[in-house]
Amino acid sequence: MAKKSPTKFSFFFSSSPLYSLLTITITLSLIPSQIHSSTHEDDIHSLQEIKNAIDPNSVSSSSYINSWDFTVDPCHSTGPQFLGILCDLPLDNSSSRVTAIDLDGIGYEGFLTPAIGNLTELTILNLNSNKFRGPIPETIGKLRKLTRLTLSDNFFTGGIPQEISQLKKLQYLDLSANRLSGTIPSDMTGHITPLKDLIHLRWLDISDNRLSGVIRWDTLSLKGVVHFNVSFNRFTSIDIVNNAGQGQRLRLLEAQGNNLKGHLPVNLVSFTNLTVINLSNNQYHGTIPKEYGTKLRTLSWRRLYLDHNFLTGNLPLEFTHTSTYVKGSVANNCLKCPTNVVLCHGGQRPSTECMRQHEI
Repeated sequence: MAKKSPTKFSFFFSSSPLYSLLTITITLSLIPSQIHSSTHEDDIHSLQEIKNAIDPNSVSSSSYINSWDFTVDPCHSTGPQFLGILCDLPLDNSSSRVTAIDLDGIGYEGFLTPAIGNLTELTILNLNSNKFRGPIPETIGKLRKLTRLTLSDNFFTGGIPQEISQLKKLQYLDLSANRLSGTIPSDMTGHITPLKDLIHLRWLDISDNRLSGVIRWDTLSLKGVVHFNVSFNRFTSIDIVNNAGQGQRLRLLEAQGNNLKGHLPVNLVSFTNLTVINLSNNQYHGTIPKEYGTKLRTLSWRRLYLDHNFLTGNLPLEFTHTSTYVKGSVANNCLKCPTNVVLCHGGQRPSTECMRQHEI
């Protein structure tokens, strides 16, 4: 972390004792009192625990973690020490607090210690592109000021902790490319997700994990979410009711590469700001709803990917006359798809595949 170095002073002594006394007095008066403050003891301990939980064999000499030298104060050190750390610097003599951890993605191996929960002033936690393993600690829920949580591209296992729902200020949540399993957190009834309390959330990415079950309507309808990515998991269905004004900010829905079954969800058209939809590489069957055609005709939907499913029947008329502004594909289905239609490029499945799927 780049920190502003404290003002450095030099003492110049003349042959006059009075001049020397004046110089010393003026210089000392310029030294700010806040240099006597130090990093909060709990924060120092938590940083030590984070470092101790990382395999030293994965810490290179040029890495951020290697710069964490606890012989100096984390928030008040100068030079290339405690890289990846940001602190608030109080104007009085109170302790400084760590407000951000943004590690370099060089493949650190280890665990995320439960002591992370003691960094209660943290607003940003970014550990992406490393090799952290084991569960995401439940103490993550104590970071009530967190606005950005990025744990993507690691080896975290277990479920998504319910305690994440306590992060009321969270705006960006990326848990993609891990080995998380189980379902999206829900209450005791199994139908309402506590994530609904994350009213400031704008970005939700839990793609490329091993999550399963149902993508519930209240998760999709989080009122502030713009980007929603659940791709490459093991979900079996999307529960979409008529949106009725909820989730109106949602613009992108990525759900390809799951095991989504049944008919395409008609009520998807009730998300009025939705422009990008990817439901490819699933197990959908039946016809394409005519309402989808209306969305393409009005250019409400600019990207629509339904390829690699088992859809049947004729295309809605609007699919055959799409604007050049519309991109997407319905290839590799069981549709009657004219070869001159751009969205049909790539062909359809062999009839044997379609018949075999129909018999299942």
